[in-house]
Amino acid sequence: IVFALPNHPSPPQCLFICFPGPWGRCMGSDCGLGGSQSRAVWCAHVDGWTTLHTNCDQAQRPSNQRNCFRVCDWHKDLYDWKLGAWNECVPVSARTFGAPRQFTCSGGEEGIQTREVGCILKSDGSPAEDAICEYFEPKPRLEQACLIPCPQDCVVSEYSPWTSCSKTCGTGLRNRVRSVLVPPLFGGAACPNLTEFQSCKPGPCTGPEGMYSLRVGPWSPCALPQTRTARQVKRRKGKGQGLRERAGVKDPETRELIQKKRTRNRLNRQESPFWDIQVGYQNREVTCIHRNGSTVGRNMCLTRDLPLTIQSCVLPKDCKLTDWTIWSPCTKTCMNPESPRGNRTRTRQVLQFPVGEGAECPPLEEFESCEPQGESIPPCATYTWRTTEWSDCRVDTLLSQQDRRRSNLTGLCGGGLQTREVYCVQANAELLKYLNDLREKDKASRPVENKLCEGPIPNRSQLCQIPCPIDCEVSPWGAWGPCTFENCDDQAGKKGFKLRKRQITNEPTGGPGNCPHLVEAVPCDEPTCYDWQLISLDPCIPDDGKQCGSGTQIVQVQCVNSNGEKVDRNLCTSNPPPEPVPCEVPCSRDCVLSDWTSWSTCSQTCSSKTIEGKQMRTRSILAYNAGEGGAVCPNSSALQEVRNCNEHPCTVYHWQTGPWGPCTEDPSTSSFNASVGVRPNSDGEVPCSMGMQTRKVICVRVNVGQVPPKKCPDGPRPSTMRPCQLPCKKDCIMTPFSDWATCPITCDAGDNNTPKKQSRKRLIIQMPSNGGQECPEVLEEERDCEVPKICPGFRWKTHKWRKCQLVPWFLRQDTPGAQETCGPGLQTRAVSCRQLDGTQADISECLKFAKAMPAITQRCQLPCQDDCQLTNWSKFSSCTADCVGVRTRKRSLIGRSKKKDKCKNTQMYPLSETQYCPCDKYNAQPVGNWSDCILPEGGRVESILGMKVQGDIKECGQGYRYQAMVCYDQDNRLVETSRCNSHGYIEEACIIPCPSDCKLSEWSNWSRCSKSCGSGVKVRSKWLREKPYNGGRPCPKLDHINQVYEVVPCQSDCKQYVWVAEPWSVWKVSNVDLKENCGEGVQTRRVRCMLNTIDGPSEPVEDYLCDPEEMPLGARESRLPCPEDCVLSDWGPWSRCTLPCTRSNYRVRTAYTIRPPSVGRECPDTTEKEPCSLNLNCFNYFYNITDWSTCQLSPNAVCGSGIKTRMLDCVRSDGKSVDIKFCEEMNLEKKWQMNISCVVECPVNCQLSEWSAWSECSQTCGLEGKMWRQRSVVQASQGDGRPCPSQMEQWKPCPVRPCYRWQYSPWSECRVENVVCGHGMRFRNLSCFVSDGDDEGSLVDEELCSSLEVAVDGDKQIRLKESCILPCPGECYLMEWSDWSSCVNICAKEAGVDFASVQVRSRAVLAQEPENLQLCPDQEWESQPCTGGECYEYKWFSSIGPNSSRPLIWCQRSDGLNVTGGCPPMNPPEDNSSCDPPCLMPKSFCSEAGICLCEEGFTEVLSSTGQLDQCAPIPILEIPTAGDKKGDVKTSRAINPTLPTTIQPGRNGRTWYLQPYGPDGKLKMWVYGVAAGAFVLLIFIVSMIYLACKKPKRPQRQRQQNNRLKPLTLAYDGDTDM
Repeated sequence: IVFALPNHPSPPQCLFICFPGPWGRCMGSDCGLGGSQSRAVWCAHVDGWTTLHTNCDQAQRPSNQRNCFRVCDWHKDLYDWKLGAWNECVPVSARTFGAPRQFTCSGGEEGIQTREVGCILKSDGSPAEDAICEYFEPKPRLEQACLIPCPQDCVVSEYSPWTSCSKTCGTGLRNRVRSVLVPPLFGGAACPNLTEFQSCKPGPCTGPEGMYSLRVGPWSPCALPQTRTARQVKRRKGKGQGLRERAGVKDPETRELIQKKRTRNRLNRQESPFWDIQVGYQNREVTCIHRNGSTVGRNMCLTRDLPLTIQSCVLPKDCKLTDWTIWSPCTKTCMNPESPRGNRTRTRQVLQFPVGEGAECPPLEEFESCEPQGESIPPCATYTWRTTEWSDCRVDTLLSQQDRRRSNLTGLCGGGLQTREVYCVQANAELLKYLNDLREKDKASRPVENKLCEGPIPNRSQLCQIPCPIDCEVSPWGAWGPCTFENCDDQAGKKGFKLRKRQITNEPTGGPGNCPHLVEAVPCDEPTCYDWQLISLDPCIPDDGKQCGSGTQIVQVQCVNSNGEKVDRNLCTSNPPPEPVPCEVPCSRDCVLSDWTSWSTCSQTCSSKTIEGKQMRTRSILAYNAGEGGAVCPNSSALQEVRNCNEHPCTVYHWQTGPWGPCTEDPSTSSFNASVGVRPNSDGEVPCSMGMQTRKVICVRVNVGQVPPKKCPDGPRPSTMRPCQLPCKKDCIMTPFSDWATCPITCDAGDNNTPKKQSRKRLIIQMPSNGGQECPEVLEEERDCEVPKICPGFRWKTHKWRKCQLVPWFLRQDTPGAQETCGPGLQTRAVSCRQLDGTQADISECLKFAKAMPAITQRCQLPCQDDCQLTNWSKFSSCTADCVGVRTRKRSLIGRSKKKDKCKNTQMYPLSETQYCPCDKYNAQPVGNWSDCILPEGGRVESILGMKVQGDIKECGQGYRYQAMVCYDQDNRLVETSRCNSHGYIEEACIIPCPSDCKLSEWSNWSRCSKSCGSGVKVRSKWLREKPYNGGRPCPKLDHINQVYEVVPCQSDCKQYVWVAEPWSVWKVSNVDLKENCGEGVQTRRVRCMLNTIDGPSEPVEDYLCDPEEMPLGARESRLPCPEDCVLSDWGPWSRCTLPCTRSNYRVRTAYTIRPPSVGRECPDTTEKEPCSLNLNCFNYFYNITDWSTCQLSPNAVCGSGIKTRMLDCVRSDGKSVDIKFCEEMNLEKKWQMNISCVVECPVNCQLSEWSAWSECSQTCGLEGKMWRQRSVVQASQGDGRPCPSQMEQWKPCPVRPCYRWQYSPWSECRVENVVCGHGMRFRNLSCFVSDGDDEGSLVDEELCSSLEVAVDGDKQIRLKESCILPCPGECYLMEWSDWSSCVNICAKEAGVDFASVQVRSRAVLAQEPENLQLCPDQEWESQPCTGGECYEYKWFSSIGPNSSRPLIWCQRSDGLNVTGGCPPMNPPEDNSSCDPPCLMPKSFCSEAGICLCEEGFTEVLSSTGQLDQCAPIPILEIPTAGDKKGDVKTSRAINPTLPTTIQPGRNGRTWYLQPYGPDGKLKMWVYGVAAGAFVLLIFIVSMIYLACKKPKRPQRQRQQNNRLKPLTLAYDGDTDM
């Protein structure tokens, strides 16, 4: 901000300020530094209002434009954020408040660490503006929280017990030591002294104390004698001359022998270029020292034999190597960043082996991972899964999974399974190309081993669908037609036929050709093509215009053809039309008869010599005649008429068709069977050309068989040929053979003579069809592998030891007791590398393949004259039998030693040794658990190429389980199981139970439809025959009586059953007027329910199937008209009420006069009407749709696609189902879909892969080894398929093998020869141990470990001796290192943070003389990181001993170990002198009054003596506040109560302690409030109980009414019988 003052100093001094706005975006046409950005600048008064620029000082006006760096998208690759390293963690307190404050560290202190972050130009790292980098990504954070660990003090263990006194007399020292458990970290306190000393005086010394001792110094480095070389030259010269002189003497044979010996000697000498062994000497000092550490003359130390001060040694030579060779080519030879990297190696050779104490050779071979380099590197072969084509869909595989009996059914359809093989190929080939282009079919990718393919394996089986054929459904036969010509256009012949027809109601799959015959014919005489058809008869008109008497009825007819269709009347002119029919109109005194009923159904469908068709009709008397005056009523026989019907013979003919033959090439068409450029049809098959199909058509006489074709009418004859599409030929397509499986590359060690086989295979990708080329039979080939070469073995060959070399005499002649030609020396030998057959080999081969190199130097002793010389031990004599007798070995004295007495001392120099003959007894015993039950391998070969779907791998039956056998010798040492004549296992037969599936019965028959009119349901059921067990296929959901139902809607034709009434009986007149034969009377008739067919009612059925509402009356009371009365016909049907149904509408029925009355008498009304009333005689109609049925499958399907159906009902407004025609007449809208497709899930059994091969043993030796094998789910179970078994892996024990290992014996004591102290050596042995994998093991012969690499716990550097120092009497020295402490995690439990795990070891100081304490070395400790450390806490503890009043206080680690250090630096619990006894109970403290009280949240529990016994927690109530997220009130315990005066920050919710008494001892007010509230609540509860139990008075009428209105509740339990 720039302040601008006006130039003129006017008294009311005005102050204006220039305000710059923020800089705008960097704009410009060029990227980089060429951009510019601007900002607004305005002048404002101090009060905030803006003014003119002139009011501000122009000189101080900020600039409103500047250059800037314009960032473009491509700068993203040039600039980036540079992140500096995090700085040290600084405490927040130090940063915030300046001065560090005092605090107790708990877990760690919060801190902040910062870092530098800047934008840089990537190319040279030069800094750039932050804005450039911020354009692409926000600036990374500059600081972060961190935790500064608390200082960790050194923690040490408790002291060991005191050692015994360092002297047996005089003044000595006792020591006790402790070790470091946790080192000091993060500035913690250093470790205290690890040793504590205490002087001790066992008693005064009687004789002189041993004050002096010989101290042996360390050996000096090995060196050559200075004059050695000159002397060697001299000696060689002399030697050479002598040889030359002597050589002349010898004869040629001797000279040749000498030459051979010389060559052999040269081989034995150390003239290999790899060893340059020079023997030198080394010496050491031997001094006499006083107990106080000062050196005195050697004569003060009295000793018999002085130790050696000079000895031969090998000059140390370090290992020398050549330079590395260049890197070998990368083992990976192709480009693919996804696949694992390759390796490359380089080697170097040994120029000089290490000799003596020289440095060992580093590794001679080096590996590193690599990717291939260069331009034209091919991409790596990638591998992918391929599949053969799916096999045909088969339902029987699904069925056989469920029920073996059903697998041989034919014509199955619906859901099925199809399978294919899966194989692995190199991914660079495209399968589709080969399949489509058949000329390339021999170039499909060759299969490779399945293990090369990664990723999920494609499905090897899948569900599929075979469309179910739709069966042809036909209607019932229609009535026989008239006798007609076969062809009305050609009426030449006299042959005629009567035809009857039926229609296809459901079109079948494959067209109408698969339906049964639809026309049947009967030959007849006198055929006509056209005939008159009666429509109706006009009323009877009496002759001569009379009122009554005989007359005629005119017949109304129409001309129809043979199909019953109306045609032009002229076509019927060949037949005269029917004449008028004679009739009677009764006069008033005549007998009145009803009209004839219609003819009944014909009793036979055809006629023959023995059977004739008859039909009959009847009429009844409506009124009797009056005496003699009128026409008399006929007798009863005249009231019915019978006539013949269906007179045609029973010889019915029809055409019968055979099945269509195969599609064959049509010779008439010239198209060729091509496969190119044709589109596939809907089934996916490619049609290649058109062909022809034929079928057989014959004429059949019903119940007889085939007859000549002329017997059948020619018109409806089916065709015998039709065109068809020929499918293309499909040839077999195969993969080429895979490569031959690899033979074992390893060479033959000579113990395995069985010839190995190798195989190769190929797979069928496409099966042949439609006459294509067949597949070859050979899919797999096998051949013997080549016999492997014998393995080249290598071994070290050792040559003879050379002469023992002593230290040169001129160097040791001053040593007391030395003799020139004898004493200790050193000898060397040569080592060479040989193949097993003895031929020379390169030394590097032995380094790689042979065992450890033998020693090339050893100490030796040239015997002096006084020494005893003995031969080496002989071998032990052989034993005659195990466990019997002894065996011996011997040696003997050599030369002068035989005569020396001291050598004859057999105690010192034994000449024979005996030992018992070895006694080997073995016993076998079982060990470990029994394995899983394992089925015997069914001789299956593990397929490495091509995975087939498992059909039925045997999953159950008898198997075997195994238990390992272990063999011990008589010393309870583990030996090979073959010693116990065991093959390593006990086996025992076992059974894997076979799964048994749920078995249901077959479906029952469908029940009858539940309604006879409209839609109902029909039911069928299955019941349980056998429950599943052992993992069988589960049952579908069953009801309480173990049944499963299927319910489907069904529709009944409302005209299916009809009431048929027979004619009325003769009147039974009740008040008989015999003269008149008239009056009140009753007529009856039989009414039956009959099945309705196309020919009319046929057979009687149960009455309940007909609609009871429509049942005609079976009896009627009426008046029999007297003579001369009016006679009316029966009433006609009621007319239909018109909608809407209102009482203003009427319906009507009428009758007509049959006999007019005599004069003076009248006829009753011939019409009757009644008002229309809804649901009585007038109805609305509407459609009702049923629920969907269950999914319906074809009868031959098990599962798969089906349909659900539902029905449409016509329902009357009173709820009754009626014929569908009523709704159709009203033209109601039908908008429903009646069928939908659905799927019934297929029951697919779980399919498993084959068991894998057995894994390697989990342990190479011991008792615990197990082998595993796995299998996987290839196809999970679906639907009600058999579930997968739980056992997906199996184990069996491995044969027990002894665990042999090399192990060191413990180090010996530090040995210094013949003297008390100083520099010495300690030794240990390398021994062979056997164990069972768990125990320490037992010592066995070394040859049992001979096959193992010589290494201890993986360390190949074998150290059997090392230098050591034996402290001299009085010396102060460092002890050996303690063992490593257990691993400790440096952590903060409260903060949940851990910093690292560490373990430590230490060396304490031991002193023997009080006056030497100031000469002691410093104690030492060292730490190392470790993993899996335990997180410990440290706490103060105190207790009072039985005889002391002051408490004992100590620090204890949370694992119970007492320690020093680690506890918090607060004062340890002191003995509160004011409290007696002190307050040592948890949560207690000593009050000012000197009484033990409990902390807040705890109450005092006193003992019988009034002492504090314990502090018990008080239950507390937490009252939630607005800030408390948990709104529920919970009672909690004061586990860790707050201190009385502090409020802990961050606590939400107040904590109240329910203390009824105040500090003054009086009850608090809230107690009274609670008591009053409880009293009111009690009164309220008592009143409510009284009111509830009081007996109410209810009016009687009301209760009855309630009873009447109680609803009826029906519980439907799912039982269909209800």
